[in-house]
Amino acid sequence: MRTPEELTKGINDYIDRLNYNPQPAGLYAPIKYVLSAGGKRMRCLLMLMAYNMYKDDVETIFPNAAGLETYHNFTLLHDDLMDRADMRRGRPTVHKKWNDNAAILSGDAMIILAYQLMCHNEGRNQYKVLKVFSDAALGVCEGQQYDMEFEHRDDVTQEEYLEMIRLKTSVLLAAALKIGALLADASDSDAQLLYEFGEKVGLAFQLQDDYLDVYGDPKVFGKKIGGDILCNKKTFMLINTLNLCDDGLRGELQEWIYKTDFIPEEKIKAVTAIYDKVNIKDLCRSKMQQLYQEGFESFSKVSVDDSRKEALKAYVEQLMGRNY
Repeated sequence: MRTPEELTKGINDYIDRLNYNPQPAGLYAPIKYVLSAGGKRMRCLLMLMAYNMYKDDVETIFPNAAGLETYHNFTLLHDDLMDRADMRRGRPTVHKKWNDNAAILSGDAMIILAYQLMCHNEGRNQYKVLKVFSDAALGVCEGQQYDMEFEHRDDVTQEEYLEMIRLKTSVLLAAALKIGALLADASDSDAQLLYEFGEKVGLAFQLQDDYLDVYGDPKVFGKKIGGDILCNKKTFMLINTLNLCDDGLRGELQEWIYKTDFIPEEKIKAVTAIYDKVNIKDLCRSKMQQLYQEGFESFSKVSVDDSRKEALKAYVEQLMGRNY
């Protein structure tokens, strides 16, 4: 069994060696730029570790893992363009370093490259693999559309929010695990159980991000807290607080939401105080724990010896232990 560190080095080396066409440089240079920024490679690792539960020749599916990573980074490239974000992973975003047209066209090319890479290992449940990948890719687009629509609504429910993050975040994590299992010739039952595992822990991961943006330690979380509050992002925290608080408290919260002239620190402090009054911290932590447990219930049913599950189990537990 490979460790996460060994798998990360292996997939990073593989991605670094990917040979794209040198010309036209205006198309391929932004792609190389995006992929060279690194990141946690979480989706790659989930796919590789799922495969490694069944087989040891993990290198044979590096192309597929790189395909998933290429697609994920395409979504980040286009998200940055849609959000007019200036920085990603400490570097200028593609539309800032080049221009909007470069971000659109290079992003489109990344989708095609992702499918080319995902078509490796022909014969290893290839139709099933591409169906899972395509469904997940479309789901991400659906989730992004819901997210944009939610920006203009004040009546988003918890159920709607969970469905949005399931599509935007969870399905790609779930697909990574299922594809890894399918490429390893695992049973359909095991592949589906791993999908359910990924779907649930993916939801828990996103709720954890919502939580840490308000209550996390910036030194551990890796960025300043309160960003979601400042941009009025519809998170689990905000949605449930709007639904739980009384009219007076809701009016106070909405005043901060609609206010355009404010001191950032004051807004973060005031909104957090409202969250505290409705005890949103415990509600979010309880929901995270519920989803986490549901995910591991599915994982426990995967028909693989526990010793071969340990690396993946420990990796996910580490991800969920980011200071909450």
